Amino acid sequence: MKNKFSILVLFVSVFQLFSQEKNIATTEIKINTLIKGTLFSSTNAEKKNNLVILIAGSGPTDRNGNQQATGDNNSLKFLAEGLTDTKTSVFSYDKRILQQIKDKNTDEKSLRFDDMITDACDVFTYFKSQNKYTKIFIAGHSEGSLIGMVATTKMNADGFISLAGAGRPIDEVLFEQIEKNAPILKDDSRPVLDSLKKGKTVTIKNPLLNSIFRESVQPYLISWIKYKPQDEIKKVQAPILLINGTKDLQVPETEAKLLNKANPKSELYIVENMNHVLKEIMNDDDNLKSYSNPNLPVVNSLIERIKVFINKR
Repeated sequence: MKNKFSILVLFVSVFQLFSQEKNIATTEIKINTLIKGTLFSSTNAEKKNNLVILIAGSGPTDRNGNQQATGDNNSLKFLAEGLTDTKTSVFSYDKRILQQIKDKNTDEKSLRFDDMITDACDVFTYFKSQNKYTKIFIAGHSEGSLIGMVATTKMNADGFISLAGAGRPIDEVLFEQIEKNAPILKDDSRPVLDSLKKGKTVTIKNPLLNSIFRESVQPYLISWIKYKPQDEIKKVQAPILLINGTKDLQVPETEAKLLNKANPKSELYIVENMNHVLKEIMNDDDNLKSYSNPNLPVVNSLIERIKVFINKR
C-alpha cells in the first residue's frame, strides 16, 4: 500500500511540475453561432497583455490546424502554446464549415471567401470590445494569410503575421501545384481556371478534377481568385512579418518574397527546413508524413521570431 501511495504522489508531483512549466490555461470561447475557439493564456499573465488571433488554412480546418481527411498535425495548437506567455495570449478558432457540418447545415455552394474575412473581423471585434489587450495581432496560415491581410486592413489591427501565405492569386498557385504534382491534369485544368477567373462556373468534363473544381466549390474559388495578395499586402499599414519555410511543398518561399517586394516595409523570415505545417523536416521522405503526426512540434525558431516581432511593437 505504501508503494502504491508513493507512486501516486510521484505522479501528482510530476503532473503539477509539468503544469507549472507550461503555465497555460485554455478557455473555450464562442464568438457567434458559427465561430468557436480556444483562448490560450498564461496563468501568470500581465493584467493587460497582447493577443494573437490565429486563422487556419484552407478546407475544413480546426483550431489546432487539423483536418479529418489528412489527419492531425496539431500545428496551430503547438504554435499557440509556444507563443503564449505572460505578455501574450493566443486565440485559435475552428473554421465555420466545421460548425455547419456539426449542425448538419452545410451548403458548400453558398460559401464565399468573404465569409472567412467576416469571421476574422468578428473575432477581432469580440476581443477588441473587451478592452483587455494592449495590442491585437492577426496571424494567418496558408489561405488564412490572405484572409488575415484583408482583416488587418479592415480592423486596423496592430500587426500582421503571414505563415506560408501565397503571394500570387489562388488560380496561379493552383495551376502550378497541378502542373507539378499531377501534370496529366494540367491541360484540362487551365480552361477551368481561366473561366473561374472571369467569374463564370464551368462543367467539369474530367472526373479527376472533381475533387478540386467540383461544381459546389466553384463559387468559392471565384470569390477567392478576385483577391490578389500583392495588392492586399500593400494596403496593410500595420507592421508585417512574412514567414515561409524552405521545405514547404505547397507554398514555396518565393511567395513570401513576392509579398515582401510588394510591401518593402515588411519583415521577411525564411525558416530553414520548415515545411507547410510548420514542422522541421530533415529527411524529405518525412515531409508528407508530418501532416498526420500530432506529436512532432513546430519549429522553435519560428516561435521565437514571432515573439520578437510582437514584443518590439
